[in-house]
Amino acid sequence: MGLQWKCLVGPCLADGERGPLRLRSGRACFHAPQDTVFLVIVCRTYMPKLRWNCFSFFSILALAIFSSAQTQSPTSAPHAIVLRAAHLLDVKNGRLVTPGEVLVQGERIVEAGASVKHPAGAEVMDLGDRTLLPGLIDAHVHLFLHPGAEDLQTVQESVPQRTIIALSAARADLMAGFTAERDMGTEGAGSADTAVRNAIDQGLFPGPRLRISGNAIDILGGHEDAINYNPAQHVLSNATYANSKDELVTAIRQELKEGADFIKIYETGPDVVRDGRLATIYQYTEAELSAAVEEAARSGKRVAVHATGEPGTLFAARAGVISIDHANQLGDETMRLMREKQIFAVPTFTIFDYFADHAASPAQAAREHEMLDLKIQDFRKQVAAGVPMAVGSDVGPFPHGTQAREFVLMVKNGMKPLAVMQADWINGAEVLGWEGQIGSLEAGYLADVIAVAGDPLQDIGVLENVSFVMKGGVVYKK
Repeated sequence: MGLQWKCLVGPCLADGERGPLRLRSGRACFHAPQDTVFLVIVCRTYMPKLRWNCFSFFSILALAIFSSAQTQSPTSAPHAIVLRAAHLLDVKNGRLVTPGEVLVQGERIVEAGASVKHPAGAEVMDLGDRTLLPGLIDAHVHLFLHPGAEDLQTVQESVPQRTIIALSAARADLMAGFTAERDMGTEGAGSADTAVRNAIDQGLFPGPRLRISGNAIDILGGHEDAINYNPAQHVLSNATYANSKDELVTAIRQELKEGADFIKIYETGPDVVRDGRLATIYQYTEAELSAAVEEAARSGKRVAVHATGEPGTLFAARAGVISIDHANQLGDETMRLMREKQIFAVPTFTIFDYFADHAASPAQAAREHEMLDLKIQDFRKQVAAGVPMAVGSDVGPFPHGTQAREFVLMVKNGMKPLAVMQADWINGAEVLGWEGQIGSLEAGYLADVIAVAGDPLQDIGVLENVSFVMKGGVVYKK
């Protein structure tokens, strides 16, 4: 493992100089293992009595990626690799192929089936009695959130700190088999997810391939505003304010300028149960949402909404969003439009299940369970009505890397295992805008491959224990 000098400010020290850290003429340098990534903050302090400037080293945080039996150091794979296992899932046709092989060259799949070519010099990875699957897709994640008081963490933790946490979360998700994700808002960290996406794309950190939205968009006093704080403290919203069509257009243009791949809008506010029915207020009119969808489409982008119930869900469907996330309550007309326009519902059962089981009081637990029971009832109506589904967990408030429970809950609440997996791999690829690129083991697709013990067609719970992860032809877990 070689050593190399890293420098944050100005050129590095002269060749041959040693030491873990050197400060010279306002420059900070150190040497470290070549596969270690350091985040360095250097503070400049002015000392007028001494009439000179000194640089004080404020903080060094090292996030090292070392190879081990469980976590492989991500390196390029220009040579051919043949993955061999007992089975391979043909997602589109819903059948297991026995045995299963996948030929990978670079970042793409060249061939997949019961038997593939073995080019001269190809590395053969025999995964034994396991099933080869496409990498999992999570269409609703929050990399910048972690378990704990959500409102407080966005106030107490700095954006740099939250960005570091997001990188750790991305790694946890990848190691759990999620090779592609849609980050549904940084919750007050602005466009920091642009940096996370780019760092992963550049190979600086391990993580899923990402579609990111930057800050979500919300109204004054809306779902993500800083409610119940001392107004004199001017606590900031966790979203970007937009209170009219013109402000929506401006906010969307700003998000796209800062690197967003899509736009996330909060369409409904607080949820309550009245007389055994869900009630929630809408935040934007149909005309306002239509203006947002039109503006995003002008740049080839799409809009996803947080919307739990009517009439906000209907306004979103009429406006033509790509997905309605949470979708606790969908009316008949909303479901008809979603079928007609191929608008996807993303149920996010895991977050509702988590909140119900981790409520702060018995009274709150009762309310959360009542909300969840209504959601399950409506979900079964949606499935029966043929509403297009995608799989998203809303991971963040519960631990990253555990969100494969979403597959289990969707089956438990009314879908067949194959239908859930097709919702994830086929519909999820479309939601993320990577159709024909991810979500299937076939020639020309990106080599995002995982392996599990067992048959997910019979027991979808096996997806909670992924033992092999490849993303873009690179092995991260073996």
